[in-house]
Amino acid sequence: MKLLHLDASVLGDNSVSRQLSSAVVARFNETVESLDVTYRDLDQNPIPHLTSRSLAQTDAAEATEAEVIMQQFLAADVIVIGAPMYNFSIPSTLKAWIDRVAVAGRTFKYTENGPVGLAGGKRVIIASARGGIYTDSPADFQEPFLRQVFAFMGINDVEFVRAEGIAYSPKHREDAIAAALANLPAAEFEEVAEA
Repeated sequence: MKLLHLDASVLGDNSVSRQLSSAVVARFNETVESLDVTYRDLDQNPIPHLTSRSLAQTDAAEATEAEVIMQQFLAADVIVIGAPMYNFSIPSTLKAWIDRVAVAGRTFKYTENGPVGLAGGKRVIIASARGGIYTDSPADFQEPFLRQVFAFMGINDVEFVRAEGIAYSPKHREDAIAAALANLPAAEFEEVAEA
């Protein structure tokens, strides 16, 4: 099984989303024999944001890296993403990664009946950290966006591990992390039919 692990927090060792994503990957490592993990730290190794030059592929190194990113995504059975909530949404570094994998003709296509996802059959686990409490809030543009992006590419098996209210107090942070760690998803993967 191939697992792609991404972290987007800028907080390094103080990051809750990194702690949670690492715990999810550790659970897979303990459970899945011969797990092949690819890791990318989007803070330490950011992907350039899309520009007209990116689309024209005038920079050979950038085009090569974009293809590597796409191949890592397409090869992954499970994708674990450490995604903190920044300003009600996701870090721009994670959006830059999404822009490299949400590509017409590769991970989705348009038909006369509308868009069709081409990247189904994957499981996505998002480790989310939020300073406030936003579950079921109209101010949450993080979780609905991520669900929509992956569904658009044909991936409907998307789970969230959430630690909320971590900025309220040290006690809130401790309790939120403990609750999230106690509710980590099972480390299993079932082939699901592609959309």
